[in-house]
Order: sequence, then structure tokens, then C-alpha cells
Amino acid sequence: MRSLSFLLLFCFLISCSSPQHPETLPELENLINSRVSEIEGTFGISFKSLQDPDFVISINEDERFHAASTMKTPVIMELYRQAEQGRFSVQDSITVQNEFVSIVDSSTFTMSVSEDSEQDLYSLLGKKTSLYHLAYEMITRSSNLATNILIDFLDAKKVTAAMREIGADSIEVLRGVEDIKAYEAGLSNTTTPKDLRIMFEELAKGDLLTKESKQEILSILKQQKYNDMFPVKLPEDTPIAHKTGWITNVHHDSGIIYMPDGDAFVLVFLSKNAPDREAVLEASADIARYCYDFMNNR
Repeated sequence: MRSLSFLLLFCFLISCSSPQHPETLPELENLINSRVSEIEGTFGISFKSLQDPDFVISINEDERFHAASTMKTPVIMELYRQAEQGRFSVQDSITVQNEFVSIVDSSTFTMSVSEDSEQDLYSLLGKKTSLYHLAYEMITRSSNLATNILIDFLDAKKVTAAMREIGADSIEVLRGVEDIKAYEAGLSNTTTPKDLRIMFEELAKGDLLTKESKQEILSILKQQKYNDMFPVKLPEDTPIAHKTGWITNVHHDSGIIYMPDGDAFVLVFLSKNAPDREAVLEASADIARYCYDFMNNR
């Protein structure tokens, strides 16, 4: 009986030394590394407090990943930048069309409504809608049709150039969505955890855009409809301005999570070669909660 008591005490002490509510940065980093080691895939994670720049965690932060729909955040930033330059107003309207040109050979292709996460926009084909509406659907419901219309309107090269201006040197927005010839040629949009973190830091406190434009973009990001990653284990009603992305074996979330005391932090979670979607989603939710608890325990 005494041996059993010592064993139970030992197990209790071990559990206490591996906190699920990290109080130090090394504890948080160890917890994150331990969590992703449990699942198949390659992961890149970047965490940074917006109030204390010394609170940073970088795990494979320079690794390149297929950007999937995380590239839509740079697109909305470039939309507002060009609007600020006087080219147009985001309330201006353009025609909804479904014919796009491959960057490989200029052949045309169309989007399939059955393959798009947002389908209402297809009912507006041939009609006009506002640039704001397209941007809203691109971010909140990840509309691929809206994304391609906006990239055609803005120019993908200018989206990438805006990212270079803020120091995000590895974000490559080459094209819109479903350009199969480009995909087969290895021409895909890519990013790194570090660059997405830089981008969200810019949205929080940079000077690429006016305060009003940044607030409008963050407001749209806070209305994200796909909330099966970071938000799942956070306290209810925690504000989070984020953009997810997914394709086969790729599951991403990235954004700004706001604390009750007014602090906030950027968190980026990227994955590849990760076939177990549910396991990855749960791990991302756990990691978001670890970071939240760390910020709460400071």
C-alpha cells in the first residue's frame, strides 16, 4: 500500500511539472512541440505578443508551405491599399464573372460552384457587386470566385509587392485559385509562418494602411465563418481576427487573438503532409489555448 501511495504521489508531481497552463515561454514552447509531435505531418508555428516583443516562439517559421486560403489576407490588404491610393473606392462595383486566365499559357478556365466553399456569389454572374462584398465573402466564407475576381482586378504581382514592402519576403501570391495548369507546373502560392506573423503584426500596428482601413479589415476577419481550429477551445466570445486555409493534407489557421485585458497576440499554425485532418484541427485548438493561457498567466 505504501508503494502505491508513493507511486501516486510521483505521478502527481510529474503531472505538475508538465503544466497544461504554461507560465513561462520555455514551458509554452515545450508544450507546443510536444503536442505537434503526436501527429503526422510537418508543422510551422509562430507566436508573438503584440505588447511584449520578447514573447516570441518560432517553430519551423522559415519553412515554406502551400498558402491555401491564407493568401486571401494579403489580397484584402492590397485592395485597401489601392483604394487608399485613389484608384477606386471599396464601395465601387464590378461585374461578377467566371472566366480566368492561367498564368502558364493564358488559356481560360472557370470555377466550379460545387468546389467552392461559398456558392451564393454564382447567382450574381453577369451582374455587379461591390468590391467590399467580394472581399467580405473572400475572407469570411473563403469564396474562391471572389478571390479570383479580386486578384484579376488588383494584379497578383502587386499583392506580393505589398508584402515585400512590410518585410514579408517569402509570401508569394502568384495566382488565383483552381489554376490547374499552374498547380501541375509547380506554380503555387506559398508562405512561411514568419511572414504571416509579420503580416498580422502589420495589420495590428503597422503603417502600410491607415488606421481606418486596418480596423475595417480586422472587423471582417473577426467575422470568419470557419472556426474549427483556433477558436474551438478558447473561452466563448474571445475576439479573434483570423483566416484559415485548407487543401488536401494541408490545414492552416492564422490571426490575432485578443485577451480580456486588452492585450493581443499573433498566432500562425501551418501544416503539410498531414493526412489526419481531425487530429490537426484539435492540435491547433490546443495550441491556441496554450498561448491564451500563457498570456493570461503573465
